[in-house]
Amino acid sequence: MFYEDLNVGDSFPVLKKEPITRVQLVKYAGASGDFNPLHTVEEVGEQAGTGLIAHGMLIMGMVSQGVTTWIPRKNVSKLKVRFQKMTKPGEAIEIVGKVLEKHDDNKIVGEVVALNDKGEVKVAGTFEAKLPSKVEQNLVGNQR
Repeated sequence: MFYEDLNVGDSFPVLKKEPITRVQLVKYAGASGDFNPLHTVEEVGEQAGTGLIAHGMLIMGMVSQGVTTWIPRKNVSKLKVRFQKMTKPGEAIEIVGKVLEKHDDNKIVGEVVALNDKGEVKVAGTFEAKLPSKVEQNLVGNQR
């Protein structure tokens, strides 16, 4: 992907994730070390009045996967997110994004959002990336 290939307002392909499962939450707890029972023990969730909820960082990981599906990881310099709403087991998450800004130094600023199947925003944020330029690559190639 090159800087010239993107325009302000361009949308990235949607990344669709399978519905969150209780098994996934237990595996994520083990992988992350976050054993808060609110994520894995039904009774604790009921006592809290929320039911089971997914780890926020699990959803942020999905957001990161979306960004690095669109833009090579080596080009991404910043990801900033805000958690909007809790995610529950059974919810399918989609990661959507678009280009917000282009700068003269080949930097783009994009928007990224994690939505459930009802369109509720779970996580919203922005990212920055510096992309290679076709023009610069052609100049280097012609000097050889």
